Amino acid sequence: MKLNLMLSFFFLTTCCAVFAQEKQDVAAVEKGVTKVSVMYPYAEGKTFNMEYYESKHMPMVAKFLGSNLVKYTIEKGVASGIPNQPLPFMAIGTFYVKSLSDYQAAIAPNRDAIRADFQNYTNVSPVILVSEVVK
Repeated sequence: MKLNLMLSFFFLTTCCAVFAQEKQDVAAVEKGVTKVSVMYPYAEGKTFNMEYYESKHMPMVAKFLGSNLVKYTIEKGVASGIPNQPLPFMAIGTFYVKSLSDYQAAIAPNRDAIRADFQNYTNVSPVILVSEVVK
């Protein structure tokens, strides 16, 4: 019984240490990268097909970015930060890239294909914010 308790403690501490290291590694990778946030504002009568966006649109754009892409995320808006206020964004797609100039070079020749695909998942014009990850 004492051995089982010691083994359990050992495995628990090992798992915690591995998780903490992975968390640090992710933070170190993201600092200094460029973040491109594509935000889709909520408005009455506007639509957004999350399934299509997740399975078709974002993977298509990710392929254009190639090895410059660190990762991408997809967020679905669920509520406003202020109770009883409208949702500010229906969705946000974010690309984390190593180089802004490489991002722009990859997107430029594919801009028409990307824009043409909008009709397959939304009737909203996105707002785009380009920023640098500080922490």
